Amino acid sequence: MTVSSISAAALGSGSEIASALDELQPGVPISRNTALQLIRCPEADLAHLLAAARDAKERFKPGIISYSPKVFIPLTNLCRDYCGYCTFRRDPGDAGAHTMTRDEVLAVAHSGQELGCSEALFSLGDKPELVFPEMRETLRRLGYKSTLHYLEAMCEVVLRETSLLPHANPGLLSAEWVARLAAVSPSMGLMLETTSADLLGPGRAHDNAPDKVPAKRLRTIEEAGKQGVPFTTGLLIGIGESPQDRVDTLLAIRDLHERYGHIQEVIVQNFRVKPTIPMAHWPEPSHGEMLRTVAVARLLLPGVNIQAPPNLSAPYYDDLMDAGINDWGGISPLTPDFINPERPWPHLEQLRLRTEAKGFQLQQRLPVYPEFIPPLLSKPGLLAEKLRNSIAKDGLARRAA
Repeated sequence: MTVSSISAAALGSGSEIASALDELQPGVPISRNTALQLIRCPEADLAHLLAAARDAKERFKPGIISYSPKVFIPLTNLCRDYCGYCTFRRDPGDAGAHTMTRDEVLAVAHSGQELGCSEALFSLGDKPELVFPEMRETLRRLGYKSTLHYLEAMCEVVLRETSLLPHANPGLLSAEWVARLAAVSPSMGLMLETTSADLLGPGRAHDNAPDKVPAKRLRTIEEAGKQGVPFTTGLLIGIGESPQDRVDTLLAIRDLHERYGHIQEVIVQNFRVKPTIPMAHWPEPSHGEMLRTVAVARLLLPGVNIQAPPNLSAPYYDDLMDAGINDWGGISPLTPDFINPERPWPHLEQLRLRTEAKGFQLQQRLPVYPEFIPPLLSKPGLLAEKLRNSIAKDGLARRAA
């Protein structure tokens, strides 16, 4: 169904959603008011919203859904933030608390290389050495001043000694650290999660999480834009924010992208309950809420890659393609989703079959999207060299011979 076929006449003259959809123009982002209407659309009109979002996706990147074959490298799970939904973080002495050694990092990366992976996704707690003397001692023993120095070194090791390309999710960064990590990682990421400062309040999701202050996260994303770093960000829905907050979070991302053009991907991630978290009895967002948010993200950002993790919407992740995604994110044949370990990745063959059943071709990409690669190739150094060796003519991942 095309946007032009979704008219007030088709939906009935009394439908508010019809008038909202009538505002749509191919390739033109919708307004905040329209987004607020659409994200609350009634069930009876949901199919029309999804059709408009899928149509917008097809104008952007027709016929394909991409993914990045990756290994997940949890460099350290020590973290100074205590988010109400997180099972990844640990304090020193907790069961499972661990900082990976160089040999462990390389072992995972080499195993991923043998399985055809092209991305090494580094995830880690935010600056744990600022609060934990045990982390300071670990870094001293490893020979590094800070967690970010260690991350920088491990990205370079992976870049030099394997065929994988690092993608770093290091938390808040200064301008200096954006530049340093960009030299060893073609793309970086930081989830904005929400622009709602209310979630910092007592008993809320970001209570006792100093690195989740929205203004601080926006500053890091903006600094990446100033330096032209391809950047992944997104929102986490269902942690206490309102539908209006979701729209405003997407608009904050759009504003930065309009200024700097560096947002390579927006992830729409849904909160999932886990028995050991403070939010263990918090209601999860419904499947319909997820579809509405993805569709509105597509219509607010018609020229940006939109991703939603399939493992967090299983078994009905097929529906995300109807809502306008063009990417599944990182899928690992080796390592679990350490952020949501109870939610296994779909088997790649099953993902391919489900993608094709919706009329799309599944394509393998690098951690940096094709349209963001050319400026990186113009820079001297190892990173550009490794990118040249990894890309196919279409900018996607080169397949092993």
